[in-house]
Parts: sequence; structure tokens; C-alpha cells
Amino acid sequence: MIPRYSRPEMVKIWSPETKFRIWFEIEAHALDAMADLGVVPRENAQAVWKARDVEFDVARIDEIEAVTHHDVIAFLTHLAEIVGAEEARFVHQGMTSSDVLDTCFNIQLTRAADILIDDIQALLAALKRRAYEHKDTLRIGRSHGIHAEPTTMGLTFARFYAEMDRNLRRLRTARTEIATGAISGAVGTFANIDPRVEEHVCKKLGLSPEPISTQVIPRDRHAAFFSALAITASSIENIAIEIRHMQRTEVLEAEEFFAKGQKGSSAMPHKRNPVLSENLTGLARLVRSAVIPALENVALWHERDISHSSVERNIGPDATVTLDFALARLTGLVDKLVIYPENMLANMNRFRGLVMSQRVLLALTQKGVSREDAYRLVQRNAMKVWEEGKDFRTELLNDADVRAVLDEDEINEKFDLGYHTKHVDRIFARVFGED
Repeated sequence: MIPRYSRPEMVKIWSPETKFRIWFEIEAHALDAMADLGVVPRENAQAVWKARDVEFDVARIDEIEAVTHHDVIAFLTHLAEIVGAEEARFVHQGMTSSDVLDTCFNIQLTRAADILIDDIQALLAALKRRAYEHKDTLRIGRSHGIHAEPTTMGLTFARFYAEMDRNLRRLRTARTEIATGAISGAVGTFANIDPRVEEHVCKKLGLSPEPISTQVIPRDRHAAFFSALAITASSIENIAIEIRHMQRTEVLEAEEFFAKGQKGSSAMPHKRNPVLSENLTGLARLVRSAVIPALENVALWHERDISHSSVERNIGPDATVTLDFALARLTGLVDKLVIYPENMLANMNRFRGLVMSQRVLLALTQKGVSREDAYRLVQRNAMKVWEEGKDFRTELLNDADVRAVLDEDEINEKFDLGYHTKHVDRIFARVFGED
């Protein structure tokens, strides 16, 4: 991913230096296990650990790979240059390249998941704070983009909190599922390496042994992992879209923080655009783009092919780096989002009580009017608001058919905004698990 949308901690996971360090640890721990089993001399295993504090020469490995056309062999050759050819004689014994590549990839994904889990927890904290801050801040709810009935800004934040909390659970599950390793040798039969080597390496590296591998770890695990990232990205876009709509000039119920000295447009000095939210929409598309290739990687030829390899070298870093950046950006956006309660109230009252139509409809049916007739009575007054700019309550009070059923006090009571917020505390208790 380009530096513009990257954060250092996540980028480091995917650096060549980190990758080669993990490869080394896999090989060294495997040798330790083989020494414990008496398969290789203990001194050879110990000698390889001399490279523990050595910084591998990425340029040298690339130079060797230019000749061998094999990245793992290039690394093993460089490792032998460091520790000595004789000392490195038993490195990679009984193993195949995928033992190193797949186990390393899953370690990288697991570490990436740990960062993303922290990211989501930070976002949840911001959403919860804003939800309680605006628990009772009234705003109009919209369906199809059209005024529906009153809600609160706090409920909007709480809804996003609940969605992101589900993503947190999905990502934790995906982390557990991806945290497996395989040191099973060619076609996964352990013919040339003891299964206890795999168990030792996985234990040392914080993984679980893959129950059954071919020559690769099954890719349904990876498909589930990238799907979890994609769903999280879609939730990011869900929040970003809401903010973009709220910041529209005609709405202006909320606005991205606009810093001193910030410029909104090269041509129009008055502009304050929702650029962060729009950026998040674009980043979400990138993360989601990893899903189809990850799903297609599940079907490989027989015990192994490498059609998945080029895909994963791209989507592994790109999807995790992008999602990490997007989550951090969204957290800052939510934390500093400027809310305009007065505009929310003004927008809700723009159509002079029209949004209370359902309450009047229900009141008429409760007084014995058929639903069809009640709907007709309410709609004919509502249309006067839409088409003639009338006041909904006034029209109802002047409608003889409505007044034959509801008196003035009963009509006025239907315009009490508190009616729509009476269960907010109960919803909050469901979402946040608090009284």
C-alpha cells in the first residue's frame, strides 16, 4: 500500500526484514525440535541460532534469488553464508517451502489481526462516548432519504457501535482460525519430518498445528479472514456514508472537523468538504476487493499449486494496511465530529409536524376507525403539507372527520417528541450492557 494510506506498525509486519526474521525462527525452532528427537546433532541446531541477532541482508537475498528464481532457497543460502555451510547442513531438513511460507503468512496475518482488534476497540470507545453525549439529541430518522420519524443522534452512534462490536467478534474468530501452522513436508504426509516438529514450532510461535494440510494450509481459513476484513470495511463505509449525508449543505446536521488553515477547494474558498468520509468510502472498496481473490484461492490443484501465491503477496499487506489506516482515520473522525443539534431540530420541523403522521393514524384506528379510512384521513392532510406548505397539526384540527374522532387535546398529544425517545435508555442497555 502507498505510504499515504499506511501506518508504520502495520507496514512493519509486511517488511522483508520481518518476513525473513520469521522464516529464520521457523527454521531454527524446527531444528531444535529435530535435535530433541535425535534427528540432527544438537550443535548444528545451536549453531544456527547464531543468526538470532543478525540483520539479514535483503539485497543479498534478492541477488541470490535472481539466480535461483526461488525465494526460500535464496534465504537458506544466505543463512548458510551467515552461520557456515557445515553448521547449516540440516536446516530445512524434511521440510518444503510451503512449510515456511504458509506458517509465516499466518503469523503475519495473526499479528495484523492483533493491530486491527486494537483499532476496532479504539473506534468502539469513540462511538460509545459520542453515543452517550448525544443520547437525547433529537434528529429526524430517514428512510429512502426521506423524513420518517424522530430518533436521536445517540441512537445513530449506538447503532454503529453495535455493528462494529460484531466486527470485533468476527475478527477475533478470524484470528483464531488463521493462527495455524504447518511443518508437514511435501504433500503434508510427514514422511520426512516428525509431526512433533510441527507441534514444537507452532507452540513456540503462538500457533496451533494445522490438523491436516496438503502441501499448503487450507485456504478456506484465509477466505474467512479476508471476508471478516471486508465486512469491517463495509461497516466503515456505512458510517462514512451517514456522515457524508449529514454534512450536505441542505442538511448540515454534522460536519467533519475543519482545522485552522485547512482548504476545502482549490477553486471555491467557501468549501468545507467531507473529504475524510469520502476517502473512507474509497478505502473500503479496496479492502473488499481482496475477498473474491481470497475465495478463488480456496480451490487449488491436488495437494498444491501456487496460483494463490501472487494473490496473497498483494492482498495480505494491502488489505490489512488499508483497513488499519481506515479504522484509525474513522476513529479520529468520529471523535472530532462536529454535531449541530439546532440544525437537527430545524430539519425535523421543516415540514411542520408531518413526521407525526403515524401517531395520528394509530390513534384513529384505536378509536374504531378502519385502517383504510384512517390512512386516507391522515394522508389527505399530510399531502397539504407537502404540496401547499400547510401546518400538519392545524390541518388535523380543522378536519371535521378527524375531529369527529379525536379532540384537540388528543391531537396535540400526538405531537409530543418525547414519545419517540421513551425507550432510548432500554436500547442503550441492550447495546452497551449497562443500566
